[in-house]
Formats: sequence, structure tokens, C-alpha cells
Amino acid sequence: MKRILTIQDISCVGKCSLTVALPIISALGVETAIIPTAVLSTHTMFSNFTFKDLTEEIEPITNHWKSENINFDSIYTGYLGSMDQIDIISNLFDEFKTDDNLIIVDPVMADNGKLYPAFDEAFAAKMATLCAKADIIIPNITEASFMTGMEYKESYDEAYIKEMLSRLANLGARISVLTGVSFSEGSLGVMGYDKENNEYFYYKHKKIDTCYHGTGDIFASTFVGALGNNLTWKEAIPIAADYTAKCIELTLADEKGRWYGVNFEEGIPYLLKRIGKL
Repeated sequence: MKRILTIQDISCVGKCSLTVALPIISALGVETAIIPTAVLSTHTMFSNFTFKDLTEEIEPITNHWKSENINFDSIYTGYLGSMDQIDIISNLFDEFKTDDNLIIVDPVMADNGKLYPAFDEAFAAKMATLCAKADIIIPNITEASFMTGMEYKESYDEAYIKEMLSRLANLGARISVLTGVSFSEGSLGVMGYDKENNEYFYYKHKKIDTCYHGTGDIFASTFVGALGNNLTWKEAIPIAADYTAKCIELTLADEKGRWYGVNFEEGIPYLLKRIGKL
């Protein structure tokens, strides 16, 4: 059994970040270690949520792990709340990187053409330096635009996306996976680029005309869990994309579906069938 470390915040209610990553990756048969960067009562779409920063706990945790000779087959980062956390995680990469493991960064900081309220362009530039140390990065188009300096566009062609992937590759990661890509009305997909082989891969499915919090975390966690099952990045993308869409469909069909996230739990049997575990 492989062991993955995922580093991101935990919203006690909210179906995102660690409350998505831990169950999904574990369900896929991969041991999942965690570093919670902060604890929130709910995710930030709720009002009056509580927040406890855990930045000071990260280095003591990793120091203990080093004393126990604990290592990881993959390290996967999601939402990081400050530039200080990025610096600490960058050092963690240096300490735990091996010739055989993978570092995967989901640079969670922006969507729909805008940075999240807590972040600015200096934060985006700092996140780009973290992506430089990764083997695989998984930004959306907005996050990629801030890290590459390209103009954000809602209407674009394939040349624009390939240029964006090329610029992402120049940051340093071997594989760049760009989410939320659509070349035709009614479809939505993911395009990846392997710079060592100069190879692009595009996968699309029917666009579901709704939006839920946490679906990016579901995609990234499923993608990482699939890699932990020895699938290639090109094999992992369709599984992660289809499972995310399935979770949205299940939520739409549920009259009592929760507004703050999707029914990813209900979709786990589908995921296990897709990956050959049922």
C-alpha cells in the first residue's frame, strides 16, 4: 500500500479540502497522512465561521516524522493560507522529496478571473515558486493566468490553452494539468501537458450547468488517488473528471442535497468500479 501526504486546511463541515481528500484517497486504497494547515468550523461560504491557524504546528509534525524515518510515495498540497505556509511547505518538499516519489500541487487561490479575497498578486507569484518544485500541478485557468502573466479569458481557443500550458511548464513541473477547459458550448474538460515528451492530452464530458463548492478538491484528490493506484496521469484524468461530474449529478438529483457541497460519498461506489476495485 502506498502512502500519500496531503497538506491543506480542514473545514469541519463543508465537503472540501481535507474532509474530501482524506476519505477519497483512503477509499481508493491508499494510506493517507495529513497536515492540517488550519481548522475551520465550516468552509468560507458560511457566515461567522471560526478559524484556527496551525502554521506553527507544521514543522514540529515534520520533525517528528523525520525522527521516525517516515516517508511518502506522494505529497499533495491544496489550499495554503499564507506566504509563510508556502515557504514552510517548500522546505518540506526539499526534506521529503526522493528520486521515486511525486509532488503534486493544486495551487488553490483563485477562480472566475479573480483571486480569493485573502490573496494578492504577490501571493500568486509565491505560489508559482512552489509549483516550480512540483512534478505535477493542477491549476484552473484563473490560477494559471495569475502564475503565468497571461490575460484571463472566458472565451478562448486551443492555441490560448496550449500557450498557457507551455508557460506553466516553464515554471518547472514536468506535467501541467489545466482544469475547467471548454472548447465548445455544452462541454467541459481538462487538458494536460507533458513537457518532457511534448505531449498534450484533452478529455471532456458534458457540462453540467451548475456550480458547487469543493468540486476542484474532489477532482484533485481523485486524480492523486488514481496515481497512487499506479495509473498514469492520462489514465487518472478521465476517472477524476467523470467522478466529479457524477458527484454533481447525484447532488442535483437529491431533493435534500446540501447546498454547501456535493454528495461525493454517494458516488464512491461508482469511483471504485471505475478504478477496478469493485
